Amino acid sequence: MKIIITGGAGFIGSAVIRHIIQTTNHEVLNVDKLTYAGNLESLSLVDQNPRYHFSQTDICDRVELDKLFELFQPDAVMHLAAESHVDRSISGPYTFIKTNIIGTYTLLEVARKYWLQLDEKRQAEFKFHHISTDEVYGDLEGTTDLFTETTSYAPSSPYSASKASSDHLVRAWHRTYGLPTIVTNCSNNYGFYHFPEKLIPLVILNALEGKSLPIYGKGDQIRDWLFVEDHAQALYKVVTEGVVGETYNIGGHNEKQNIEVVKTICKILNELKPQSNGQQYESLITFIKDRPGHDLRYAIDATKIGNELGWKPKETFETGIRKTVEWYLNNLDWCRRVQDGSYQREKLGRSA
Repeated sequence: MKIIITGGAGFIGSAVIRHIIQTTNHEVLNVDKLTYAGNLESLSLVDQNPRYHFSQTDICDRVELDKLFELFQPDAVMHLAAESHVDRSISGPYTFIKTNIIGTYTLLEVARKYWLQLDEKRQAEFKFHHISTDEVYGDLEGTTDLFTETTSYAPSSPYSASKASSDHLVRAWHRTYGLPTIVTNCSNNYGFYHFPEKLIPLVILNALEGKSLPIYGKGDQIRDWLFVEDHAQALYKVVTEGVVGETYNIGGHNEKQNIEVVKTICKILNELKPQSNGQQYESLITFIKDRPGHDLRYAIDATKIGNELGWKPKETFETGIRKTVEWYLNNLDWCRRVQDGSYQREKLGRSA
């Protein structure tokens, strides 16, 4: 099987590629523009494998994508390329509109053109797998409700609105043109090789440098946390076993308040890397003004993918977060290299 993976140098995309190259015989073409959050070092474990290929290409570049599809002849596409940081989308939404909406449209058209010229057998086997987020659903009002595959969309940020738009495009290309598509929506990912603008790596690295640990509002926002390696395995299951036209929600069954996540990281660091001044890392927590349109709670019902495809997460939050903290402690050089100087772990998106 030959798979094109867009955004394969990013956090989730690189985890998917590592999983596929290390555990299967499939061939992968990584198509990535290499923006600030894309880093090929995340693929150092597999980049010498003859079944791995890379093209530095923008998914908005129709001409180049046409060439890549024609040369590589994929059996499936896993579309992960996206601008994904909510705070950045508030500060500068245009890039999110261009990449997440126009880029997805361009990729769909390239895939449709390619799919139409396949023979009947290969057409029937081809899949376009679009990877999305639970943020398209908006805010859960209750304390026990869960997002399901039929939950109505109500995106709150420019980021989630752009992802909701791309989801709708993918489903429209299936219904209108017959393109064999599948959509997945996941909860918050964490784990190895995560760019330091996101909550968990930001807290780890700021704490190690004795910097403040900024928490929006009261830190009572609730997220369902999914270990990225578990997510990668789920995505592979979907692209190989999922039913065309279906949507699968992927969650970690780990609802935690943001403040609880930060305090857990602090406790692990107190144990593994105590501060030289003897203070607890929790003393660095600072509460800042909440960002505009901040959703209070997300939580995924992953029953469908469990029942139909037999997937469930292997890591609890407690085991996954410890592995994550240990990884960052052992890979501080990687963290320094992926920050090119333009981002210094400041909080973005604090003005509407």
